[in-house]
Amino acid sequence: MNIALLGYGRMGKEIEKIAIERGHTIIHKISNDIASYDFSNVDIAIDFSIPSAAFQNITHCFQKQVPVISGTTGWLEKYDEVVALCDKMKGAFIYASNFSLGVNIFFEMNAYLAKMMSQLQDYKVSVEEIHHTKKLDAPSGTAITLAEGVMKYTNYDSWKLDSTEKENEIPIIAKRIPEVPGTHEITYSSTIDTISIKHEAHNRQGFALGAVVAAEWLQGKNGVYTMKDVLNI
Repeated sequence: MNIALLGYGRMGKEIEKIAIERGHTIIHKISNDIASYDFSNVDIAIDFSIPSAAFQNITHCFQKQVPVISGTTGWLEKYDEVVALCDKMKGAFIYASNFSLGVNIFFEMNAYLAKMMSQLQDYKVSVEEIHHTKKLDAPSGTAITLAEGVMKYTNYDSWKLDSTEKENEIPIIAKRIPEVPGTHEITYSSTIDTISIKHEAHNRQGFALGAVVAAEWLQGKNGVYTMKDVLNI
């Protein structure tokens, strides 16, 4: 595949390395002014840019009939608009708050645990995430996805960063520590005991590999998909 990287920071560089190892070609490394680049030979775009640029990047690719993989978080207030535009232009799109294959398995574990804990009212749930100090958004998109996974199967109806004001609100604790790729932990605590599940990334390779695998899977398809489709889970 001929790949356009939208955003060439740490993740962009890791994706470039893995994509080349898997036989693909990086033909653009775009950090700004996407409109000035020729997309006629681009097979797919992988977007790990910044929240303020993501929507423009994605819509530009749809206009050029280029499928998009997006791992940029912090722009999801426009997600429904992107889905509608993708359908209108018969495009192809996958967004994930986290492309790591391990994290997507962790999402399923989180949902399964939430189902089991839903009837045990003595347990209070919390989410903790740790990322590197250069991460722009807090909480992470992955932490929000995990909180939403709990909300789907329990009486919790919202989340709040760093604290909680309501009985049915999930606290998300966000920590920023230098050179931490990403750690996420779900904890259920009662006066009797504590149950927790945790995913700890050792490096960025897992995120990059998942994004490239998703790009390979999306080739030749139309529509909006998720990593559940890619992994058939």
